[in-house]
Amino acid sequence: MSKTLSYLGLAMRAGKIVTGDEAVLKAVRSSEAKLVVLAGDASENTQKKFRDKCGTYDIPLVIAFHRDELGASIGKDQRVVLAVTDKGFAEMISRVLGDTVGGGVID
Repeated sequence: MSKTLSYLGLAMRAGKIVTGDEAVLKAVRSSEAKLVVLAGDASENTQKKFRDKCGTYDIPLVIAFHRDELGASIGKDQRVVLAVTDKGFAEMISRVLGDTVGGGVID
Protein backbone atom coordinates (compact mmCIF):
# COMPACT_ATOMS: atom_id res chain seq x y z
CA MET A 1 0.00 0.00 0.00
CA SER A 2 2.90 2.39 0.59
CA LYS A 3 3.69 2.13 -3.13
CA THR A 4 0.24 3.52 -3.86
CA LEU A 5 0.84 6.45 -1.52
CA SER A 6 4.18 7.10 -3.24
CA TYR A 7 2.46 7.16 -6.62
CA LEU A 8 -0.09 9.63 -5.27
CA GLY A 9 2.80 11.86 -4.18
CA LEU A 10 4.36 11.64 -7.64
CA ALA A 11 1.03 12.51 -9.27
CA MET A 12 0.66 15.50 -6.94
CA ARG A 13 4.12 16.80 -7.85
CA ALA A 14 3.20 16.39 -11.51
CA GLY A 15 0.04 18.45 -10.96
CA LYS A 16 -2.30 15.53 -11.70
CA ILE A 17 -4.24 15.45 -8.39
CA VAL A 18 -7.43 17.32 -7.51
CA THR A 19 -8.47 17.46 -3.83
CA GLY A 20 -11.60 18.49 -1.96
CA ASP A 21 -15.22 17.40 -2.28
CA GLU A 22 -16.42 19.98 -4.78
CA ALA A 23 -13.27 19.95 -6.95
CA VAL A 24 -13.33 16.14 -7.14
CA LEU A 25 -17.06 16.09 -7.96
CA LYS A 26 -16.46 18.63 -10.72
CA ALA A 27 -13.60 16.49 -12.10
CA VAL A 28 -15.84 13.40 -12.02
CA ARG A 29 -18.72 15.18 -13.78
CA SER A 30 -16.39 16.48 -16.52
CA SER A 31 -14.70 13.05 -16.85
CA GLU A 32 -11.38 14.71 -16.05
CA ALA A 33 -10.98 12.31 -13.11
CA LYS A 34 -9.52 8.95 -14.09
CA LEU A 35 -9.48 7.51 -10.56
CA VAL A 36 -10.98 8.69 -7.26
CA VAL A 37 -9.36 7.76 -3.93
CA LEU A 38 -11.61 8.05 -0.88
CA ALA A 39 -10.41 7.67 2.72
CA GLY A 40 -11.78 4.60 4.45
CA ASP A 41 -12.73 6.73 7.45
CA ALA A 42 -14.93 9.07 5.40
CA SER A 43 -18.51 9.43 6.64
CA GLU A 44 -21.21 7.12 5.30
CA ASN A 45 -22.84 10.03 3.46
CA THR A 46 -19.56 10.98 1.77
CA GLN A 47 -18.89 7.37 0.79
CA LYS A 48 -22.39 7.05 -0.68
CA LYS A 49 -22.08 10.34 -2.56
CA PHE A 50 -18.81 9.31 -4.23
CA ARG A 51 -19.90 5.70 -4.85
CA ASP A 52 -23.01 6.96 -6.61
CA LYS A 53 -21.28 9.72 -8.58
CA CYS A 54 -18.34 7.54 -9.67
CA GLY A 55 -20.74 4.74 -10.59
CA THR A 56 -22.84 7.09 -12.71
CA TYR A 57 -19.83 8.46 -14.60
CA ASP A 58 -17.97 5.10 -14.72
CA ILE A 59 -14.93 6.39 -12.80
CA PRO A 60 -12.99 3.83 -10.70
CA LEU A 61 -13.26 4.45 -6.95
CA VAL A 62 -10.71 3.28 -4.40
CA ILE A 63 -11.73 3.26 -0.75
CA ALA A 64 -8.54 2.88 1.24
CA PHE A 65 -6.17 4.47 3.71
CA HIS A 66 -6.88 6.97 6.47
CA ARG A 67 -7.40 10.68 5.82
CA ASP A 68 -4.04 11.40 7.50
CA GLU A 69 -2.24 8.99 5.15
CA LEU A 70 -3.88 10.50 2.07
CA GLY A 71 -2.94 14.02 3.13
CA ALA A 72 0.62 13.07 4.02
CA SER A 73 1.11 11.29 0.70
CA ILE A 74 0.49 14.52 -1.21
CA GLY A 75 2.21 16.83 1.29
CA LYS A 76 -0.99 18.36 2.70
CA ASP A 77 -3.10 18.14 5.84
CA GLN A 78 -5.85 15.56 6.10
CA ARG A 79 -7.61 14.75 2.84
CA VAL A 80 -10.80 12.71 2.57
CA VAL A 81 -10.97 12.48 -1.22
CA LEU A 82 -8.55 12.85 -4.14
CA ALA A 83 -8.97 12.51 -7.89
CA VAL A 84 -6.15 11.44 -10.19
CA THR A 85 -6.55 13.27 -13.51
CA ASP A 86 -3.87 11.47 -15.51
CA LYS A 87 -4.66 8.08 -17.06
CA GLY A 88 -1.07 6.82 -16.69
CA PHE A 89 -0.96 7.53 -12.96
CA ALA A 90 -4.47 6.11 -12.53
CA GLU A 91 -3.47 2.87 -14.27
CA MET A 92 -0.27 2.61 -12.21
CA ILE A 93 -2.18 3.03 -8.94
CA SER A 94 -4.93 0.63 -10.01
CA ARG A 95 -2.36 -1.98 -11.03
CA VAL A 96 -0.77 -1.84 -7.58
CA LEU A 97 -4.20 -2.25 -6.00
CA GLY A 98 -5.07 -5.15 -8.31
CA ASP A 99 -7.69 -3.56 -10.52
CA THR A 100 -7.83 -1.93 -13.93
CA VAL A 101 -9.15 1.51 -14.79
CA GLY A 102 -12.68 1.43 -16.14
CA GLY A 103 -15.16 1.66 -13.29
CA GLY A 104 -16.02 -0.21 -10.18
CA VAL A 105 -15.09 0.07 -6.53
CA ILE A 106 -11.87 -1.21 -5.03
CA ASP A 107 -12.22 -1.81 -1.28
